[in-house]
Amino acid sequence: MRIAVIGAGGVGGYFGGKLAQAGVDTTFVVRGATLSALRANGLRVDSIGGDFVVNPVQATDDPSTIGPVDAVFVTVKAWQIPEAVANIAPLLGADTVVVPLENGVEAPEQLAEFVGAEHAVAGLCGIVSFIVAPGHIRHAGAEPFIMFGEIDNRPSERLARLQQTLIAAGVPTTIPPDIHHSLWSKLLFIVPTSGVGAVTRVPMGVWRTMPGTRAIAESMLREIVAVATAGGVVLEPDIVPMTMSRIDGMPFDATTSMHRDLVQGRPSELDAQLGAVVRLGAQRGVPTPVTSILYACLLPQEQISRKEN
Repeated sequence: MRIAVIGAGGVGGYFGGKLAQAGVDTTFVVRGATLSALRANGLRVDSIGGDFVVNPVQATDDPSTIGPVDAVFVTVKAWQIPEAVANIAPLLGADTVVVPLENGVEAPEQLAEFVGAEHAVAGLCGIVSFIVAPGHIRHAGAEPFIMFGEIDNRPSERLARLQQTLIAAGVPTTIPPDIHHSLWSKLLFIVPTSGVGAVTRVPMGVWRTMPGTRAIAESMLREIVAVATAGGVVLEPDIVPMTMSRIDGMPFDATTSMHRDLVQGRPSELDAQLGAVVRLGAQRGVPTPVTSILYACLLPQEQISRKEN
């Protein structure tokens, strides 16, 4: 297969690197310092599963030099999607799939607006990783995985082929029976951990043990379940305690990328996470008072980071 990876940060650098290391024809679409670093030094991944280096690396800032590919992984932050896919047309062949690996539940439909419903699928990933320097990624925790599916959950030969390619490259990959269940299950985890973490500025191990902040997280979970249910997504009856148990199992000092971005004054995925719950709740007639309060509290910092105030 021929694969393009838009972005080479913690997500794109790791998964794209695994594909390239396995000999899959993989090209990174990046720019600036990242492009220069990849061309000069290749891609370095320090991983708890084993370090590796890919050198040389196929990388460009011009998708027209790549031509049509079988799959495109969009691995930028959710708020960067419009800019990232603005020049994606040269990568699209008749049966190209475009897979978003962002947090949130709105990326598939957002991508469909840019690339066409025939190309867009739904996807998510799990990994704890970050950029050490341009072209240098550190995978620090969690067993990496990818999930994807057609937006209507129909069986798909093109995704089955992509799944086999990823598995052969050492990336556990699943096509779940209901990709929207998987997307909302992940949203259930990231919204309270991101929101409570960013408001309190402390790691999970601190706020999850305090009755007040733990109750806030549980209230957010119940709101998210209600919004998902109103949209036709079926979740397990015990999904709230299941998710809290997962939070309890995280390392004491764990934080989310949204938490870290806000603390460090960078634009974050606030709108794609808490904002999505508030927005979809309003559309579906579901009150989200706790999530709305945390969203309102964090929005000024987000606007400052984007210089919108």
